[in-house]
Amino acid sequence: MWVGRAPLAAAVSNAGGLGTLTALTQPSPDALRAEIEHCRGLTDLPFAVNLTILPAASPPPYREYAEAIVESGIRIVETAGNHPGEITELFLKNGLKIVHKCTSVRHALSAQKRGVSAVSIDGFECAGHPGEDDIPGLILIPAAARALSIPVIASGGIADGRGMAAALALGADGVNMGTRFMLTREAPLHAEVKATLAAASERDTALIFRPLRNTARVYRNRTAQEVLALEERPGGADFEALRPLVAGARGRAALESGRSDDGLIWAGMCLGLIDDIPSCAELIERMVQECSERIAVAQACLRD
Repeated sequence: MWVGRAPLAAAVSNAGGLGTLTALTQPSPDALRAEIEHCRGLTDLPFAVNLTILPAASPPPYREYAEAIVESGIRIVETAGNHPGEITELFLKNGLKIVHKCTSVRHALSAQKRGVSAVSIDGFECAGHPGEDDIPGLILIPAAARALSIPVIASGGIADGRGMAAALALGADGVNMGTRFMLTREAPLHAEVKATLAAASERDTALIFRPLRNTARVYRNRTAQEVLALEERPGGADFEALRPLVAGARGRAALESGRSDDGLIWAGMCLGLIDDIPSCAELIERMVQECSERIAVAQACLRD
């Protein structure tokens, strides 16, 4: 959210990945249409659009965003959160490939029955919402690969070629990365925020919203600590008490201003694996080379 814009998505696609625009980063369906055209001006390679559907007091017009995706000629859509039948049917009727993000095998099986083309299986290490089962990727990836007959994309905790090699060995067909691409030169974050996150360790994330059973992993900054303090009070805190701290506009302002303590910053445990800010092309080339090297080392160990 706030980061998946045209310059980053195009850079990922140009480097050989599948860049993804985040639909709700745009303030309206028409703004999304314009951002899709902007991305097409930066790459002639495929890119996807993410549409995350979550419960909200004042939900955005999800159907209109979905129609903007279809009418703009997008061929691959990543869905997350709820999966309303009418939107799924709209995408399928128009021939879009759907990659649905899941945090459990049971949800992945349901998505497969609905006709999605692939699932992105999110382990407990991931940024954002890891679900309530607390299953890490080392277990979740092979469990999903064993249960499903459609491709499985490993997500959560992956930031380099070693993680990619591990995911492939566990049965995944590819990897999905969010936090790692935040820390690239093309990502639209303030340089101070990138530097702060690059200096973080694997211990520098926090799980908020657990009492609400809507667990979310974020960077452990001052705002996250304030949320945790409210949640830990006797009787806890309902969402209305947390709303001023967790407002999306506040998080966006923090990312863009460089004041990394001023709002929520969504980030995964793989922060502990990141210590530089390469271009997307440098990152993907390095990952592929490292992945190949680690697979070769593993094969050599078996031969020996």
